[in-house]
Amino acid sequence: MSETESRPAKDIKTISSRVVYENPWLLVREDEIERADGSPGIYSVVDKGNYAVVVPFENDGFWLVEQYRYPVGKRSWEFPMGTYPGRRTVDPLELAQRELLEETGLRAERWELLGELYCVPGFSSQGGHVYLATGLVPGEFAREPEEQDMRLAWFARADLEKMMRDGTIRDAQTIACYGFFLLHGK
Repeated sequence: MSETESRPAKDIKTISSRVVYENPWLLVREDEIERADGSPGIYSVVDKGNYAVVVPFENDGFWLVEQYRYPVGKRSWEFPMGTYPGRRTVDPLELAQRELLEETGLRAERWELLGELYCVPGFSSQGGHVYLATGLVPGEFAREPEEQDMRLAWFARADLEKMMRDGTIRDAQTIACYGFFLLHGK
């Protein structure tokens, strides 16, 4: 380890902050900062409430949802996930249970925290919790208006891995959460 690597880095100092845009789901701010070497700069930050991702697992396969993702202009297969409006920070397990039921109509008898992650820490404060849901019981959907086009399907583990390899699944959260699943020896 070099001398630079062994010394703790100084934090970036926030000089000022202003809200650039805000809606019920996110707030965009621009911060004037001072770097560790004293040089000035700016950071644009997207503040969002916490999110939860659910890995619904049964019969050596997974339940995924597919929906149209407006920012990328494509449909996307993903593990169920979401946030509360108003950038609320809530109990992550409660949020995971809500998202699973809302998007898939499934309830889980067993929940296991697989890990925590940041969505895109280069420009967003949003953090998330990843849960494994097992003992799945079917029920009724409770989808939000923007989720009305959502499809639900079960995929064998081998098919999920193929979809990741061939680019069918490009959602970073889904891919990372599958990594958590594997790290837990599942």
